[in-house]
This record gives sequence, structure tokens and C-alpha cells, in this order.
Amino acid sequence: MRRSLSSSLVVGAIFALLLREISAVKTDVSNLRRRSPDDGTRSLCSHLIRPNGYPCTEHTVQTKDGYLLALQRVSSRNGNLRVQCGPPVLLVHGLFMGGDAWFLDSTEESLGFILADHGFDVWVANVRGTHWSHGHVTLSEKSKGFWDWSWQDLALYDLAEMICFINLKTSSKIFLVGHSQGTIVSLAALTQPDVVEMVEAAALLSPISYLDHITAPLVRRMVSMHLDQMVLALGIHQLNFRSNVLIDLIDSLCDGHLDCNDLLTAITGKNCCFNNSRVDFYLENEPHPSSAKNIHHLFQMIRQGTFSQYDYGFFKNLRLYGQTKPPAFDLTRIPKSLPLWMSYGGNDALADVIDVQHTLNELQSTPELVYLENYGHMDFILSINGKEDLYKSLIGFFRSGGKSSSS
Repeated sequence: MRRSLSSSLVVGAIFALLLREISAVKTDVSNLRRRSPDDGTRSLCSHLIRPNGYPCTEHTVQTKDGYLLALQRVSSRNGNLRVQCGPPVLLVHGLFMGGDAWFLDSTEESLGFILADHGFDVWVANVRGTHWSHGHVTLSEKSKGFWDWSWQDLALYDLAEMICFINLKTSSKIFLVGHSQGTIVSLAALTQPDVVEMVEAAALLSPISYLDHITAPLVRRMVSMHLDQMVLALGIHQLNFRSNVLIDLIDSLCDGHLDCNDLLTAITGKNCCFNNSRVDFYLENEPHPSSAKNIHHLFQMIRQGTFSQYDYGFFKNLRLYGQTKPPAFDLTRIPKSLPLWMSYGGNDALADVIDVQHTLNELQSTPELVYLENYGHMDFILSINGKEDLYKSLIGFFRSGGKSSSS
């Protein structure tokens, strides 16, 4: 009985992290069953983008460590992908999400569609392990080795390779947009000279590099209980919340054990502005899998107050890194000449304002900032007011070539 309860707490804890990236005030986990196991083989273009009237093509990028990533290229409804004239923009999604995150609302409200309609050459990232990506050249997705990665690998391999691919395809520097984990990945990648030279400017929604001041009480509790380490100790490497076993456990957990209606607010902060009527649709598309190692890395950041590579422990760090502690991603290596735009919220319990300020203090440049006091974590990609509150400023920043849109 005690072992069963401990297992349920582990699953419940990771489910709570999952909910930071899905936008449901009331979680009806039965909706998670709507996606069949074969749906991951469909293309994002045919599933969500072309049905809305937008030209879209699929591309596959192979990383240096063998993962096969999906990139989608999108143009305006009146555009032609072969003669797309606007500058390329790469959209990098958050944790437990995929490239579909940028297209979950109407064509007038979703950033992916809005950028395409403004003439940008839109490219959509899907990191390893997500439903839309295509596996690995040798490893099975059922193997432990396939899931042996954290966000630093997404930065140093996935994002770096996608940026290089787009740069070669378009013969142009790119504009980069990230949300949540997409900002951690972007900031880490931009500390690498060979990557940053291919980027024209970057826009970060809910920017995260430091996490030690997050205010989400449920996350803080999970971290203090070391639930991430318990999951790894149980031999769980893939976190896939569409498996029947995990869904049944979540059903049980939410039935008398936790008030699942309040989980999203307890983790992300109070989200002011997303469309509650589209929750069922969001759950038809989300969540995507991630790795237990990735969660462990994020929890390390919270405990240690660092923006560093994965901490393997004293001896393995010494063997892999040549030092006893993992090397930090040095934000001062992001060139002062790289224009940055950031937007953060007063109700965001994950990208806390103290941690955002820590990031700003370490950067050489002074980013253009948009602060929205009433915004929570998910509002930055799902707000019904996002076009006016956020995207107008972001597009103005890009159109100015990264110069302040207010100048």
C-alpha cells in the first residue's frame, strides 16, 4: 500500500509539471485518450496548418547525435513557399509541447499564423521526442538510450542544427522566438559563437535561464521532495502522459487526492487571458513526451540556482567536463550586438521577475522589454489578447531589424 501511494505521488508530481505547458483550468484527463497511438506519424502541416489555408512543407533535420527532427515551413494564405520574400523566423516551443503550440488558437490569435500573414518565412521547431519528430537513426523510442538527454542537448544539438539548416536553405540570418523551455534552449544556444552568428535577433516569451526564485508552491514542494530523482530511480526515462497506465494513475490521483482544477494556477501562476472554451482542443494536441532526465536537469537548476549543464555528480563531471561541477552557460558570451526582445508577466510563477532580472543583469545588451502585470505563464502563447499585448511589439521589433520598435 505504501509503495503504491509513493508511485502515485511520483506520477502526480510529474503530471503537475506537465500542466505548466497545457492550458486547462479544469483538467479532464479523459481527453488525453483522444489521440490514437498512430497520430504521431501524421504531419503537422496536414494536421493543423494546411487545413487553415496556409501553405506548409515538411523538412527533416538530422542532429550530430542521430536524432531526426521535424521542421515545418509556413507562409501566408496568399503566399508561395517557393518565392517567400520575408525574413525567416524560427519558433521554439516549450516543455511537453511541440510545434503545434504556435497554432492552437484561431488564425487571428496564433503567433505562427500571424507571423506568416505579416510576410515572415515561418519555420517551426519540433525537438527530439515530440510527436512530430521522426525518431533516431539507430535508437528505438522504446529504448533507454533514446531518452538520455536534457535541455542542454536541445540547445547544443537540436536548435543549433535547425538554425544551421534554415540558414543554409534561405541564405539568411534568422529571427528566433522561444517560449518557456524554448527560451532556456535559445539562451544556451546563443552563448555558442557558431550559432549566434546565424541569428539576426531573438524574442523570448517568459524568458528563463535561472529558476531558483520560482514562486509555484507545488513545484517547490516537488523539488524539495526530490521527486525527479525518485522517477529516475524507478527506471522511468520517457515521460509520456498519453500512456494508459499514466492516464489511469492520473485519474486516480485527481479523484480525491488532489484538486486538479487548481493545478495549473498552482504551477504556472494565474493565467488571465486564454480561451477556456478551447481546452478540449488543446488536449487533443498536447501533451508531447519529454525525458525524465530533462525534468531532473530543470530541478537541479531550481535547487542550485545555476544556469549550467547537467550535473552528473563529482566523478562523472570530472570525467565528462574536466571539472567537478558542470560548466555554466555564460550569458556574457551572447554578443552585445545581438538585439533581444523579452516579455514577462507579473503572475508568472515560473519565469519569476527576480530570475528575469538576474538574466538581464548578466546580459551585455539591454533588451527591449514588455512587462504585463496580469499575464501568467501560458498567456504568452495562448492569450486571446496576445496580438495587441505582445505580437504587435514583437513584429515591430523584427521589422526594425532588431532595433527598438519604440524608437
